[in-house]
Amino acid sequence: MKQQICILGSTGSIGTQALEVIAEHSDLYEAYCLTANNHVEKLAEQARKFKPAAVVIANEKHYETLCSLLSDCPDIKVYAGAKALDEIVQAEPIDMVLTAMVGFSGLTPTINAIKAHKKICLANKETLVVAGELIMRLAEENHCPILPVDSEHSAIFQSLVGDHDNEIEKILLTASGGPFRSFSLEQMATVTAADALRHPTWDMGAKITIDSASMMNKGFEVIEARWLFGVEAEQIQVLIHPQSIVHSAIQYVDGAVKAQLGVPDMRLPIQYAFSYPKRLPLSGERLNLFKQPLEFFEPDLNRFRCLAMAYESLRIGGNVPCIVNAANEIVNEAFRKDKCGFLQMGDVIAETMQKASFIANPSLDDLLATDAEARRLAAELIR
Repeated sequence: MKQQICILGSTGSIGTQALEVIAEHSDLYEAYCLTANNHVEKLAEQARKFKPAAVVIANEKHYETLCSLLSDCPDIKVYAGAKALDEIVQAEPIDMVLTAMVGFSGLTPTINAIKAHKKICLANKETLVVAGELIMRLAEENHCPILPVDSEHSAIFQSLVGDHDNEIEKILLTASGGPFRSFSLEQMATVTAADALRHPTWDMGAKITIDSASMMNKGFEVIEARWLFGVEAEQIQVLIHPQSIVHSAIQYVDGAVKAQLGVPDMRLPIQYAFSYPKRLPLSGERLNLFKQPLEFFEPDLNRFRCLAMAYESLRIGGNVPCIVNAANEIVNEAFRKDKCGFLQMGDVIAETMQKASFIANPSLDDLLATDAEARRLAAELIR
């Protein structure tokens, strides 16, 4: 029997590469459902190629267009809206859900998939950033495995295989440093969205690429690592590694360090999440360690204050990471639309952290309310 996969966010970078993995191993995997937010033509094109049982377009205004584009594919059911996303992940035939949606909107579909006992292949950062404690508790209660898809967290997970019972001294979380790694604060003050979108290593969506440039993306990965691997913030060390060859590492209590290395190719962590504990053949470039040196640098938290704020939010706890995430989504979009400067993003996030209501032990409803409040505050600060 082929494993049935639901891809939340199939038209994005992770989703399209996941479909490449499915195509390469079509004897093992099948796309049961594909979803997108706005890219209706690309979703229809994917549906025609992979013939899923269902497609969902989250933005309901595109529903009629999608129906029209797939009018000659009567076997593909077409749905629209956030509620449809929450419901489709619970479909009985689905074996695993790849959560590749970007942003806070990925939270509730992931929760519903966990409650339906689906294997979660997690590529949506915000799920654990916003609700890490809640998500990990639900996963344990529902005996639901969460397999990381981010290259860094997959590398940590791969480095733990065979050593799960051994104590971790610290996690070494690598970062490319983005396009502004060597920029001064004065230089950063004048960069544009076009500058920030030129990532030196990875081909990612616009939102994540901007987050990488500000290093908020790495801050979110610190928060994710805390929940995925049960360590404290002080045990997670970020290393700037421009070559993006060492994807991350574990240092154990005896001083031994285990790392996962490879060329930058997101298909590998996607496929490993699908196939774990097995490793399957994967086409593509192989790592050549004779080709280039491996360099590591300490991040400057004065220049990359978004990374510092992510650490601070994790130490404070409660709903503060949710506040940071919501404010970041607002400033990220504002920067892309030239309504906010690059350094101003950090200013707005910091002020939103101070102004938003603090809740020490938030419920899901509390987190939904926090998200709304923080978005409103951040938008007002930008205006």
